[in-house]
Amino acid sequence: MSTTALLEELKNKTGEHLHYARTLLLKPGNELNFRISADSWSVLECLEHLNRYGNFYIPEISQRISSSKTNSKADFKPGILGDYFAKSMLPKEKLNKMKTFKTMNPIHSQLNTAVVNEFIKQQEQLLDLLEKARSVDLGKTKTSISISKLITLKLGDTLRFVIYHNARHIVQAENVLKNI
Repeated sequence: MSTTALLEELKNKTGEHLHYARTLLLKPGNELNFRISADSWSVLECLEHLNRYGNFYIPEISQRISSSKTNSKADFKPGILGDYFAKSMLPKEKLNKMKTFKTMNPIHSQLNTAVVNEFIKQQEQLLDLLEKARSVDLGKTKTSISISKLITLKLGDTLRFVIYHNARHIVQAENVLKNI
């Protein structure tokens, strides 16, 4: 795939996530904390989950881009594992439930709009990183992943994973609000 097209797609998705998050600041707290069932996540829990992943991936991506000694390439070829992880995050017609690590599960946390503001800040940082990623080779620059420092993915796959993961939980948050 074209590197430019990939980065544009990811920038557009991130821009949509940023816009959506800003609209959430207009909602009352009871709607943002509403849960469809006792074991489902509220809108704020969806965003808190993403913030927890962002706390790992944003510094990781930033550090890898700034220390990369590569130059950008016209095309990006996904890795087998990275492509699988990224595609598994894409929202589907009916969201399939996935287990998350205990440290990444915010269920029953006491949350407020600070979570939305943090998510907004992280999306702005991601947009900046996507711009910086234009200058490095998305295939040769590698990043660690949150579950193991021993496994690395191509930067292009990591960016896809993070942003598709965001998209998945934005859809989940939208579905919660539809049920109020």
